[in-house]
Amino acid sequence: MELSFNTMVLTRIVAVVKMVLRMVLEGAARRCTSKRSLAGMTAIVTGASAGIGKETAKDLARRGARVILACRNRTKALAVAEHIISETGNKEVVVRVLDTADLASVRHFAKEVLRTEGAIHILVNNAGTAGKDVREVTRDGLELTMATNHYGHFLLTNLLLKRLRQSAPSRIINVSSVAHFLALSIDMKDLNFEKMNYGTMTAYGQSKLCNILFTIELANKLRGSGVTANALHPGAVSTEIIARRENAATWWRWIFLQIGDIMIYLFGKDSQLGAQTTIHLAVSEELEGISGKYFSECKEAPTSQLARDPILARSLWKISEADVQLLPSEIFY
Repeated sequence: MELSFNTMVLTRIVAVVKMVLRMVLEGAARRCTSKRSLAGMTAIVTGASAGIGKETAKDLARRGARVILACRNRTKALAVAEHIISETGNKEVVVRVLDTADLASVRHFAKEVLRTEGAIHILVNNAGTAGKDVREVTRDGLELTMATNHYGHFLLTNLLLKRLRQSAPSRIINVSSVAHFLALSIDMKDLNFEKMNYGTMTAYGQSKLCNILFTIELANKLRGSGVTANALHPGAVSTEIIARRENAATWWRWIFLQIGDIMIYLFGKDSQLGAQTTIHLAVSEELEGISGKYFSECKEAPTSQLARDPILARSLWKISEADVQLLPSEIFY
């Protein structure tokens, strides 16, 4: 029997409270302590024009890596590149246009990177969106949140996989979120909310769950290749996942906003601190060979039961291949 609307709302609120309590139990925020140099290595950071993506890129550049800022807004990204060069003294910081919500943009970006870069040692899939209040579909027919947060990075990773394997040991880092706990279920036949009721946080939570499931199956397919894949929760860094207050059209959404505001106030981090777990996964010597895990505060963390399901992970991979129209010539796992 289907849950009533009130029961679904109550369940969602309980999930949010559990998410907050889990963050409390995680303890004080930790920083990456590795001093590792990345001289001679190449890193790609998607969504690097702001927030934790920008701070991640800056840290990798400071360690001597050639860093590619993969961003949708070229003008904004160029300004960030100049800032990073000025701050770090590393002139090997370049900008490439990438919109993960547009599969054609992903393919064009990958083609250019493969043409210009002889090696890729670190791929940070960081770009993301909280989605819209009303379901929006991309020109590829994919729901916007899923396209930006999951499908675009799924395709990008597959297109770059051959070069990553050739550059091994290399690392793939997928920025997920504790918000994956909000995904109480997932319908593999309706990942784009064509039949299921759409909600901003429902879509966001599902996309973050997909980040982890993708990581699990990717790690499985790359076993023994020298390429590792791990996912992470960066912490409550900004109000990105909390929609603007004027868009709170329902009472339960208003309640969620209040809880979100309190969560950010109590546990929020600045972008530099929020980037620490991403950086840890990208550079830490102690994680050499570690793959298929989920981290928070620079240490392994528990996930939801759904995020631990290898059958769901395999199913998501198969469906994602079809949804992004991955060609046989683009398969390198």
